[in-house]
Amino acid sequence: MDDFASVLNDQLKQLKEAVRNRGRVNLLVAGKTGVGKSTLINAVFQGNFASTGQGRPATRNTRRIKKKGVPLYIFDTRGLELDRFLESLEELEELICGLAQSEDPNEHIHCAWLCISEDGRRIEDAEIKLLNLLAKHIPVVAVITKSRADNGFRSEVQRLLPRASNVIRVRAIPELQDDGHVLGPVNLPDLVEWTMQVIPDGQKNAFAAAQRVTLRLKKERAHLIVASATSAAAGIGAFPIPFADAYLIVPIQISMLASITATFGLRMDTAFFTTLVSRASSGSISKRALSKAAAGAADLPRLALIFRVLAQ
Repeated sequence: MDDFASVLNDQLKQLKEAVRNRGRVNLLVAGKTGVGKSTLINAVFQGNFASTGQGRPATRNTRRIKKKGVPLYIFDTRGLELDRFLESLEELEELICGLAQSEDPNEHIHCAWLCISEDGRRIEDAEIKLLNLLAKHIPVVAVITKSRADNGFRSEVQRLLPRASNVIRVRAIPELQDDGHVLGPVNLPDLVEWTMQVIPDGQKNAFAAAQRVTLRLKKERAHLIVASATSAAAGIGAFPIPFADAYLIVPIQISMLASITATFGLRMDTAFFTTLVSRASSGSISKRALSKAAAGAADLPRLALIFRVLAQ
């Protein structure tokens, strides 16, 4: 049993390292002042990101924002109204190309959102130049913010910005009209799902965890994890080793549950792992055992969510 516990402790260390290396997605968000970038970012991603995230300059006109526990960096690009706009474009291209040289794909910028307010109903030359520059290096989504009435504006954006991978109209938060009618958020799932399509495969788990708009993306990634774990466990079952099945299968179970938890963007702490390891030492992980052990550590919401996913 001591050897078994030692193996599980080693597995625990590997899993915690795997969670730290889950990956990160880097999103560049550009647009004129007042188009609603911060509102959009906070509506899509966890943790009131744009307001409370820690930021530092990446260039004179681009700020990199991060928030602890969220596998996402936002590159907030400003300066569309500046006189030295062309110089800002050169700095931005240097930033994107420089990061792309890194051997670590987590350092690359993976996608850009160019935000254009529907209120203005016009495309500035600066926006056209910016999108064309970005599209040479990364996928770019033209995001029409504060959408209320299209009246052909989306078609005009598509015509003027043909290199955009898509043009998506969104409203990030409810808006109260003068007559008391409330316009609800629109098309945020479309924006999230399209972005999920165009980012690299290695960043999809990080993006699924960071976004809070659609549970379906998290479920899809979780089902892939379950399928992989099932395949690994089936391989062990095909060549049974007396008294050793649990010794080999339990680490797979722990890895599966931990990976699902990470994919959902939930807290991954020592207490949670200790719960899994201690209960796994009996040779199986059951819903009843996990729930009982986790109650004192406030893990029930996370475990309940995991079991809901596994039941789908």
